[in-house]
Amino acid sequence: MSQHLEPDENTALLRNENGKAFKETQEQYKSRWRSIRVMYLTMFLSSVGFSIVITSIWPYLKKIDLTADASFLGWVVAAYSVGQMVASPIFGLWSNYRPRREPLIVSIFINVAANILYAYVHIPHSHNKYYMLAARTCVGLGAGNVAVVRSYVAGATTLNERNSAMANMSASQALGFILGPVLQACMSFIGERGVTWELIDLQLNMYTAPALLGALFGVVNIVLVIAVLREHCVDDLERSFNNINSISEERVEVTGDAEECIDQVAVVTSNLLFFVILFIFAVFETISTPLSMDMYSWTRAQAVYYNGIILAAIGFESILVFMAVKSISKITGDRLVLLGGLVIIFCGFLILLPWGNQFPKIQWTGIQNTTTNGTFSATTNVTSSPPRNDLSEPTGCPAQQTWCQYIPVIHLAQYITSDILIGMGYPACNVMSYTLYSKILGPKPQGVYMGWLTASGSGARTLGPVFVSQVYTSLGPRWAFGAVCGLVVAAVVLLGVMYKRLIAFSLRYGRLQEQVAA
Repeated sequence: MSQHLEPDENTALLRNENGKAFKETQEQYKSRWRSIRVMYLTMFLSSVGFSIVITSIWPYLKKIDLTADASFLGWVVAAYSVGQMVASPIFGLWSNYRPRREPLIVSIFINVAANILYAYVHIPHSHNKYYMLAARTCVGLGAGNVAVVRSYVAGATTLNERNSAMANMSASQALGFILGPVLQACMSFIGERGVTWELIDLQLNMYTAPALLGALFGVVNIVLVIAVLREHCVDDLERSFNNINSISEERVEVTGDAEECIDQVAVVTSNLLFFVILFIFAVFETISTPLSMDMYSWTRAQAVYYNGIILAAIGFESILVFMAVKSISKITGDRLVLLGGLVIIFCGFLILLPWGNQFPKIQWTGIQNTTTNGTFSATTNVTSSPPRNDLSEPTGCPAQQTWCQYIPVIHLAQYITSDILIGMGYPACNVMSYTLYSKILGPKPQGVYMGWLTASGSGARTLGPVFVSQVYTSLGPRWAFGAVCGLVVAAVVLLGVMYKRLIAFSLRYGRLQEQVAA
């Protein structure tokens, strides 16, 4: 008979290659947490690599290809998520059967190559927007390693450690989102022309420098993964834990058929909720730059700079929320924090709905007129409105978007208030959805399941940009943000209906064992 190991409160049980549990030594503890911190850094560098270009994609796209419009922007932003959605289950499955170092190194290398390609998309003489689309797709393929990172942290922490570890990982991601826009804002001073290195035909400007810096971060990440990362797997089956609402549960000894006890309905529900959460944030991050340029007549450089500052402030706010969530969830439970986050997000998008009788400045450039009553068609050119100060580029809400003429402006105070609320609600929902999901899955290898969760989020980040770019361009912000409000309400209803099933694996398994014994 195998000896049952009873660790103290601060000692984890590890599993060796044969599945046998043994007490962790102090050196193994240090190695385990060094590896976990490398995963934090990997998540941080991945988010920096994404956010460092997010505010400049739209201006860069307009600069390199005049045929690109806001609708195509949706596809460019979505391309990242399409790549991630395809790669996540593959990397997750790979990590279940091979050392996690392998998929991590391959994925980061893809990311480095894709960022270099992004820096060169201005070189071709035509179809530049499609080269950008390809570059962003490849960046997304590299970002599929997020499933590996999450499954590693979930498997290398005890259930008691997991809330804190998931919050720290999400905080690392948020810190990346802070520094990314800040670095982009700083690089905006390089200007659109920048400098050219003719030997390798490289143009270093405010659009390409962030991508090249992201590639450099990737190289650093590969070195750290090779030098520091080690495999660790914590055995939760030999210990008793608290459930997701801090209610004590009895010790449960799980047999070999544990996988059959996973609540698949709860798994599907968690994926749906995660889809909604990521869809909502994808809508927000995609439309922020076009919205601000339309509503406030910002130039490309101003939009990159100001939105970089705003996103950095949101990222800092998110870190504070992540830190608070660790304490609040111990009191209220994960599910109530998730519910509260959804309510706050709903308020954020509700505030963003346009109202009043003030309208945005119209950009009339290129519009043609045949009548005197303001109806436009293709006959004679209308004189463009005078340019603002000495700016050479047209600003304002394009008259091709007909809603600009009758939808009220979204005031800057509305925009900033909405940013604050979404920056508060999204991180709470984000970290709780990860934590709940890992607890529902229990001790089994989570690579594939985490891959599906990441794919679900990637699907949301694919559909969100496409949806908002199409609806915003055709119908305006009232329809776009109103639809998001309706989606959040649907998520709240789903969470309420499935509330009692979103519980930890150990608690569910214990209940099933009691039913069998009875």
